[in-house]
Amino acid sequence: MARVSFDLLHRGFRALGVTEGATLVVHSSVSAFGQVDGGAVTVLRALRAAVGQSGTVVVPAFTGDVIADPHPGCRTAGDPEVEAARARVPLFHDAFPTAMGAVPTAVLAEPERLRSRHPQASVAALGAAAEYITEHQPFAYALGPDSPFSRLYELKAQILLLGVGHNRNSFLHHAESMVPGHRTKLRRFPYLVEGQRVWLEAPDVGDDNDTHFPRVGTDWADQGQVSRQVIGAARCELVDAVPFIEFARKRLAELLCEVAGHPRK
Repeated sequence: MARVSFDLLHRGFRALGVTEGATLVVHSSVSAFGQVDGGAVTVLRALRAAVGQSGTVVVPAFTGDVIADPHPGCRTAGDPEVEAARARVPLFHDAFPTAMGAVPTAVLAEPERLRSRHPQASVAALGAAAEYITEHQPFAYALGPDSPFSRLYELKAQILLLGVGHNRNSFLHHAESMVPGHRTKLRRFPYLVEGQRVWLEAPDVGDDNDTHFPRVGTDWADQGQVSRQVIGAARCELVDAVPFIEFARKRLAELLCEVAGHPRK
C-alpha cells in the first residue's frame, strides 16, 4: 500500500469540499488512511492548510473514560473501597490527555490550541474561531444548548468524518438534546469548589452505543447531501452541520418514538 503524504491528504480534503475559512468538527481514525508519513501530525497539518488562517479545526477531547465515578451506583458514603477508588480519580486540567484518538492528541499538543473546560466532554480547537467555540461549556448537557456545539451550529460548521462513521459523530448528541423525550444519563465527576474536592452530578443526553446514530447517517446520505472521497485507504465524508442537524433532530425523534412503542404515522 502506498504511503499517504501531506500533499495527498491536502488534495483529498480539497476534493472532498473543504474550503478556506471553513470551521471543521473532525472525527478521525488515522490508521484508516494506511501508512501516513508523519502520522496524526501530518493529518492535522493538512487539515489546517485546507481551512487556512481564517478557518478552524475542532476535535472532541473527551475524558469521561477516566474522569468518572468508578462506582456510579453507590450512593452511600463510608465504604472504604469505594471511597479509595473515587479518591484515585484525577481532576481535569487543561493538558489532561484524551482517548479520542491520534488527531485530538495532536491538537492538544499544539501550543496555540484552546480547550473548553468540561471535566468529561471538552473540545479542543485551533484557528480563527477557537476562542469563541471553547470559551464556555455548561456542566449539564455539555453538548447541548449553550455548548461549543451550539456555537459550531451557529458558525455553520462542517462535520468531517475521516475513516469513521456517524457512530463517532459527537454532533448527533447535540441534535438529540433538542428532541423531547431524548435518552438521558447522569454525569459524575470530581471538581474543586473553593479548594475542596467534591463530586458533582450533571444530567446529559444518553449514550447511543451504535443504536440510532449510524442509521441517521445512512438516511442522511440517502438524501444526496453528502460529499464522499477515499483518501489513502480511508472513506471520508463531509457534511454541512446545519441541514444535517435539523434532519437528525427530526429523524431521532421518529426513531426514539418507535422504540417507545409509538411509531410515527
